[in-house]
This record gives sequence, C-alpha cells and structure tokens, in this order.
Amino acid sequence: MTAIIVEDMQQAAEALERDLENYCPDVKIIGYAGSIVAAAKLLRHSSPDIIFLDILLGDGTGFDLLDIFPDLKAHVIFITASDEHAIRAFRYAAIDYLLKPVEPAELIQAVERARKQTEGTQESLDLLRDTIRRPESALPSRISLASQERISVVEIVDIVRCESDGNNTWFILQSGEKIFVTRTLKQFEQLLVNHGFIRTHQSHLVQIKYIREFQKKDGGYLKLKNEELIPVSVRKRSEVLELLENW
Repeated sequence: MTAIIVEDMQQAAEALERDLENYCPDVKIIGYAGSIVAAAKLLRHSSPDIIFLDILLGDGTGFDLLDIFPDLKAHVIFITASDEHAIRAFRYAAIDYLLKPVEPAELIQAVERARKQTEGTQESLDLLRDTIRRPESALPSRISLASQERISVVEIVDIVRCESDGNNTWFILQSGEKIFVTRTLKQFEQLLVNHGFIRTHQSHLVQIKYIREFQKKDGGYLKLKNEELIPVSVRKRSEVLELLENW
C-alpha cells in the first residue's frame, strides 16, 4: 500500500515514518507535505492508498484538504492531539485517528482497517465534515458502522438495538437489516446514550422509543415493538424501570 504523510512538524513526520517501517513495512511512503498547499499539490500528481493527515497545520486544518478534494479515494487516517470535539466526530464517522504520540498497536490496527475496507469511505468523510462543523452541543443524526469490508452510514433514529458479540457489535435496524460492526458495544454506548439509548444488560443496548413494555417474568425482559424480547440484568432493572416511568 502507498501512503503520504501530511504533517507540519518534521520530527513527528519522521517518527511516524520510522513506526511504519518497523510495524507496517508493506506501507510505502511516496510523499510528504507540511501544509495544505503542499499536500494539495502532492495529491494532484499522486493517488495514495492512505493519507496520514494531521488536523492542525500552519495554513489551515486537515478538513480544509478534504474540502479541496471532496471525492478523495484514499483512506484517511487522522493524527491529532487530544481534541474531544474532533475525537467525538471521528467516532461517529468511524474514521480512524491516531493520538500523538502514536501507539504502534493503534497504528497497526488503523493500517489493517485501511487494507480491508473498500467501500463506504467517502460517505464517512462526508459525515465527518458535517459532524465536525456542528456546535459541540449538537448531536449528529447519523453514524457510520464499519465492518471489515465496508462502512455503512445509517440514521440513528432507525437503530432499534445493538447487541454485543465478543469485541464486535450487531446493529439491528427498524427495517430488519442487521449490520455486523468490528467495534465493542461499550464504544457505541458512549456515543448513543444521549440519543435515547439505554444499556439494559451487559450484551444489549436498546433505543427507548422502540420499547413496548417491561415484562417481569424470568427476572425481567423488555418487549420491543418488533416483538423481540431483550433481557434486563438485575443490576440494570431499577435504572430501566425508572427511565421507562419518566419517558
């Protein structure tokens, strides 16, 4: 795979190159840029598989580069310091990001996802643009769900529930479609709890508006509008009942 590094700190760019040589030797660096202008010139004459893109550059931000190339085909991996608003946007859009200083394990995982995901990247970048430009208090209406092969962008209101499957998560939509996502349920709980979702069990996260009733048999179950029965753990029972009473 080919890649370019867009980073205005030479020391950081060199450190990333060393990490790639050591941990991802099949990634070939074909160019460097220290600014938006230089990166734009580089992209007009090359088509890398991956762009390692710093958020804050001397003449703008990494998002400005995306505006210049709205149909970018490369897989973008952002590099950032601790910026909570940007990190939240990356998580909603299922866009890979690396925190400085870069951890080798996270770099390897990001490159591996870039290798496998061949569909849906542009939709995620569009969602990222939309999310990053919202006020910090405004919640996105869509979320990207990344499987091993593709990324699907769905409306959050259409998600009935999420179910843990080891370190992965199943999403069940109102249409009946099921999407297998290679991220943990806990990661999605952090994003969706403010959208009207509740963790009812170690393995289940449910959107409240799709709950029909609480059934007391066998320790407690939620009956959903699609007739599914979702268990409620003993630890979560009082929280679920209180929420339903006040919903």
